Amino acid sequence: MLSRFINNAFQLIGLLVFSSLALTVARAPAAAEELNVYSSRQEFLSRPFIERFEKEAGVKVNIVFIQRGMLERLKAEGANSKADVVMTVDIAQLTAIAEADLLRPTKSPTVAANVPAQYRGTDDLWIGLTTRARVIYTAKDRVKPGEIATYEGLVDPKWKGRICTRSGYHDYNVSLLASIVAHRGEAAAATWLAGLKANLARKPQGGDRDQILAVAQGICDVALGNTYYYALMTKDEKTRALAEKVALVFPNQGDRGTHVNISGIAITKAAKNEASARKFVEYLSGDEAQALYAEQNNEYPVKPGVAIAGVVASWGAFKADAKNLGEIARLVGPAVKIVDRVRYDE
Repeated sequence: MLSRFINNAFQLIGLLVFSSLALTVARAPAAAEELNVYSSRQEFLSRPFIERFEKEAGVKVNIVFIQRGMLERLKAEGANSKADVVMTVDIAQLTAIAEADLLRPTKSPTVAANVPAQYRGTDDLWIGLTTRARVIYTAKDRVKPGEIATYEGLVDPKWKGRICTRSGYHDYNVSLLASIVAHRGEAAAATWLAGLKANLARKPQGGDRDQILAVAQGICDVALGNTYYYALMTKDEKTRALAEKVALVFPNQGDRGTHVNISGIAITKAAKNEASARKFVEYLSGDEAQALYAEQNNEYPVKPGVAIAGVVASWGAFKADAKNLGEIARLVGPAVKIVDRVRYDE
């Protein structure tokens, strides 16, 4: 009798332990989804909208900052790459990664509705997130309003010894040159670049901020650069006074419009978290993230109707070149060859 009681007691204890374990497992939170991002833009610039996404989607986002060599790293890692998503700051980078067959189509009705076709790659292999304009910087005290209004006007002999640019091989200048090839052909683009070189005040050097400083300091009267660098300098107390000596000109408003480039995103072919990656791209194409990302980076949202904020809004609306950026990106190779032939940097 005693042995039967003991046996029943052990069975009851076992049942209670099993039930307790089962209840614990049932109540245990599911492992959080994760998303691995390779980005050529530093994390602090992306952190505000990433934190919103993590909270709303329940996805933990891990970022690896890769300033240079992203394509080479993705090639070396191949199918074993941990990257689910890549984020870059130039159309040329995205195109190179796509041409290396390292991306997969996003294929999202949400993204297609939010992002105009001109800012999406073939088969939606890459998606534009923000745009920046490639403008002309001019000295307010030495260049009259309206005196220069087009990229083509930069080759006028009156600007001889008055223009500054960064290297002709930099992605931003190559993309601009590729857009000229797209609109006017290779021969005309080569003639234009040779004329630009003839008007340089100094050998191509530095970054876009250096071109603004050169104009402000009287080294040259005119320069080429992106809008967001000017915005950054106006926000910095150390450079604001110099930036305020410089005006922005949005070229070609009377015809094709100003050349724009993008920051963009793409899902990798090696993505292990494809569903989370698609959620992330969709989120970044929406109103909230578009406003946050553009304001954080002093750029323009790609989604129509999203308000432009801060100093960028103060410049007013402008006409952007409507040429598909994928088409322009495919002409980067010919553009680089033109830089070679003209010996622009020499």
